[in-house]
Amino acid sequence: MRRILAAVALFALVSAGSPATADSTAGFIRVDQVGFAPSETKQAYLMTTGPAAGARFTVVDRRGREVMSGRAGADLGTWNARYKHVYSIDVSRLRTPGEYRIKTSTSTSARFLVAPAAQFARPASKVVTFFGSQRDGADVIRGELGRKPSHLTDRDATVYEWPTFTGPGTDQIQGELTRIGGGVDVEGGWFDAGDYLKFTHIQSYVDTLLWAASRDAGPVVDPRLRAEAAHGLKWLDKMWDEESRTLYIQVGIGAGNAEGTFFGDHDIWRLPEADDLDTGEGRQYIRNRPVFRAAPPGRPISPNLAGRTAAAFALAAQVEPSRARARKLLDKAASIYALAKTEDVGQLVTSLPWAFYPESVWRDDMELGGAELALAAQRLGDPRAGEWLKQAAHWAGQYLRHDAGGDTLNLYDVSALGHADLVRALRAARETGLAVDESRLIGDLKAQLEIGAGRAAADPFRAGAVYNGFDAVPHAFGLAATSRLYRSVSGDRSYDAFGTQQRNWTFGANAWGVSFMVGVGENFERCPHHQIANLNGRVDGRPPYATGAVVNGPNSEDLFKDGLGGHFEEMKRCPGDGVDRYEEFTGRGSRYVDDVRSWQASEPADDFAAIALYALTLMSNDR
Repeated sequence: MRRILAAVALFALVSAGSPATADSTAGFIRVDQVGFAPSETKQAYLMTTGPAAGARFTVVDRRGREVMSGRAGADLGTWNARYKHVYSIDVSRLRTPGEYRIKTSTSTSARFLVAPAAQFARPASKVVTFFGSQRDGADVIRGELGRKPSHLTDRDATVYEWPTFTGPGTDQIQGELTRIGGGVDVEGGWFDAGDYLKFTHIQSYVDTLLWAASRDAGPVVDPRLRAEAAHGLKWLDKMWDEESRTLYIQVGIGAGNAEGTFFGDHDIWRLPEADDLDTGEGRQYIRNRPVFRAAPPGRPISPNLAGRTAAAFALAAQVEPSRARARKLLDKAASIYALAKTEDVGQLVTSLPWAFYPESVWRDDMELGGAELALAAQRLGDPRAGEWLKQAAHWAGQYLRHDAGGDTLNLYDVSALGHADLVRALRAARETGLAVDESRLIGDLKAQLEIGAGRAAADPFRAGAVYNGFDAVPHAFGLAATSRLYRSVSGDRSYDAFGTQQRNWTFGANAWGVSFMVGVGENFERCPHHQIANLNGRVDGRPPYATGAVVNGPNSEDLFKDGLGGHFEEMKRCPGDGVDRYEEFTGRGSRYVDDVRSWQASEPADDFAAIALYALTLMSNDR
């Protein structure tokens, strides 16, 4: 409606023969719909169809009273052919706690808060709610989406050889599955995303971040966080068979086979509790889901899996109140870490197929695992602390030599957390003469921030993530988290404003004006590609919905060139009218579509949510 009214106003000016002025040019104001801490840099953006240099803006409180005014700042660049100008709006002088909106003569922003940094614990708490709604097994939380126990047949699952796929870029299986064992209990855990598969590679990363958030949280933290992290660890404990030294990596298959004799998870749209009773033809692996292992019992396992899974157990050992229990967790982490295959590594093991999660970097995982083991051992007075510290430093050095400069904190690169925690472990041990020292680690944290800052400097919305490809939103949250990790070990606050800008982008200070966390902000993702939310929730933007889910966000516009495809018969249409209301904001090679079919942009994932939770937890501690 705002766009229509603005267009009418512009038409009236043109009809009268008056040139459009800076104060009357049609446009939109984009702002972080969560808000800002009083001392933070506060940046919003005016995106316009025509020149609007020096356009006047005002800030009004919840009663509509003007509390501040100013002029739009520099033109930060073109977004697309329609919106050729994006101007900065600096409201950093706004420090009094309250609820505000920014206005120009033709536009009004979404509502935002100025409040102490503890306010960021609220969206973090919504993420905890999301993990509760993602639970699988008997210990589900009914919640707003009416969850019921699901996949209880996972308690007695059959193990199969890795399947053969019909091609390198597909999850379609060639031939039948070959059974190699059975009777393993893999019930529980979390669904990976909008589907119902479960992966050790993902859940170990997620649980690592949940335990790190629990450890690093300030006084304002959701009391459910610890229980949710424990829920994830309980499942990881099932995926690791200590007696046989076997790590299981996956429950379920994505697609069926080329011969059509069985279906996979992605072939059906349904509620998860239906699977236990599904006796339909070709549904044998829907009802009784296959399990796959990383390697034969006792054989070395892919180092990315060994490092991050060990990190999850070791982080839990750092915060476990019972020292006896903490020692058991540490020993379990040590067993997994010791099994890492670090020679002739080859293609990493992540998922089946690997194309689901094509990770290629692993030395960061080994650094992270070693650092967390060292910190846990230091806490417990375990004499192995020095050896793990040495290993962590070795792998950090190898990462800096072979892998640094390619990525920033996300599912595929955990070095930022590894570096920060290794610095802490080095300082606690007062250790010198290892493969790296803290200055090199801090230097690489800064270098990762510079990767994002370089991109942001050339972007009209100051985005440090690449948004014409997958995982833009988690990369933005990862940069936000890294800005605080860097400050925590360096004392340097010079990247604080950059980190804040990345949070701003995820919560609405972007071209689409969308908060990419469901249930947060005035205008958030409404139609996530999420089966439970679609079938048990509403599709009109009102609750219940998948509160706290974090979606991919914009992606390459090329991924949408063939359309979104059809709807599953059981799928509720969302949006109901099928209209893409964000199409006009496609720009710079990126597109965002809020549609239940839009897995490219609107599918939530656990790893997206976990890094958002960690970033918000760190930011809620700002002083």
